[in-house]
Amino acid sequence: MQVDLFVPCYVDQFHPETARNMVRILEAAGCKVHYNTDQTCCGMAAYNAGHWDQAKEVGEKFITEFHKDRPTVGIGGACTGMVRNDYSKLFHNSVVHNQCKQLQKNLLEFTELLTDKVDLNGLRFKSNARIAWMDSCQAVRECKIKEGPRKLLDRIEGLNWVELDEQEQCCGFGGIFSLRDEKNSVTFGKRKLELAEEAKVDYLVSTDTACLIHLDSIIKMNSYPVRVLHFIDLLAESML
Repeated sequence: MQVDLFVPCYVDQFHPETARNMVRILEAAGCKVHYNTDQTCCGMAAYNAGHWDQAKEVGEKFITEFHKDRPTVGIGGACTGMVRNDYSKLFHNSVVHNQCKQLQKNLLEFTELLTDKVDLNGLRFKSNARIAWMDSCQAVRECKIKEGPRKLLDRIEGLNWVELDEQEQCCGFGGIFSLRDEKNSVTFGKRKLELAEEAKVDYLVSTDTACLIHLDSIIKMNSYPVRVLHFIDLLAESML
C-alpha cells in the first residue's frame, strides 16, 4: 500500500522522532510512505481563532499537497478532524471543492489506518511498561476514535495498561483555550497527571502530540513522576 504522510507543523517542530517512528512502523507493515516536504499547516489554529480567511488560504495549499489516488495518514485526531469536518465549511462550492472531498475521503488518523487498512499480523510488539491510556478529546469527538487504539494496545505483549479515570475530561490544552485561559488550562492538565500518578504508571499515553506537549510542560514545571509518551512512540519502542 502506498500512503501519503501528513505531519502537523507542531510535530515537525517539537516531536520529529514521532514522525520518524510513524514511518518506521508503516514501512515495517509493508507500506510505501511518501512525504511531501513542502506541506505546511492545515489551518486549524487560524480557524479556531476565528481567522477563516487565513485558514482558507493555508488550507487551499494543504489540499493540493496530497495525491488523490492513495490514503493520507495523519498523526493525531485534531488536525485529521479539522480536515475531515471543518474543511467542508471552508471549501464548500470553492475552486478546490472536489479536491477537498477527495482528501477528506482519503484521510485517516494513524490508528485508523492500522486497524482498518493495514495487516499487522506479520509484526510483533512487546513491552513491560505500565501505562495509562488517555483519550484525545478531538480524536473521540471529531473522528470517533475510541476502540481502535485499545485494540492496538492489546497487541503489545506484556504491556500493562489501564484506563485513565475521567476520560471525558479535557487535558486543558484545547488549542487557543490554553492561551486565553491559562489558569484553568493548567488546572485541567494537573488533574490528568494526578490521576496518572494515582494509577502508578510509568507513562501517560495518547494520540495527540499537542495534548502531550501541554502535559509535558506541566510535568517539567511541577516535577510529576509520570512521563508522557505518544502512542506511535510506544508502538515503535515495542516493535521487535
